[in-house]
Amino acid sequence: MRYSEFLHIVGKNPLFETSLLAAGVVSPYHAQRRLTDWSKAGKVIALRRGLYVLPKAERKIEPHPFQVANQLVAGSYVSLEMALRYYSIIPEHVAMVTSVSTGRPQAFENLFGRFQYRHIHLNYFFGMEFRLILGNQYAYIAYPEKALLDLIYLRKGGDSPEFIYSLRLQNLEQLDLNRLEQFADRFNKPKIRRAQMLIQQLAEMETKEYESL
Repeated sequence: MRYSEFLHIVGKNPLFETSLLAAGVVSPYHAQRRLTDWSKAGKVIALRRGLYVLPKAERKIEPHPFQVANQLVAGSYVSLEMALRYYSIIPEHVAMVTSVSTGRPQAFENLFGRFQYRHIHLNYFFGMEFRLILGNQYAYIAYPEKALLDLIYLRKGGDSPEFIYSLRLQNLEQLDLNRLEQFADRFNKPKIRRAQMLIQQLAEMETKEYESL
């Protein structure tokens, strides 16, 4: 396969895997070998084994970091600090895309940023949606309620008032308090229940402050 033919096949895919080439007449072995050669020549950029992006001059669409995060580790979703910042629930800038998965903890760094993955038990792997992020790009991202509970669950002392206050939570009118309670019930852990009750109090206080203005 020529590089020009390959560019036509890739088209507007921001990211692509070896299987995209192997789906045609090219065998998986030859597809991987060709991509390895093109990677050495700078014609494609490997983000991990089997996952590639075109060099900037050839890219028609810039991959969104959330889509990159999803595809770097299959079966993951964006959560924790990055999801909370996406929803403007916390005010601070977040430099690393944080995700959770049922796999081992790991981290990547590439031209699209830094990516960290935290392990979560299969029982707690819920509460995300496949969301339109930008243009025609979609990614799995936690609901804001689940992003908060994931962070509290994975952080030692995450249920303490000191930690929750330190997050400087804002825009809590976005939270669905019924969903927050349902998610806390699914965790079925006293730590999560304590945090859920405090967050609910903060959300209700914020609502009263707005009403009094």
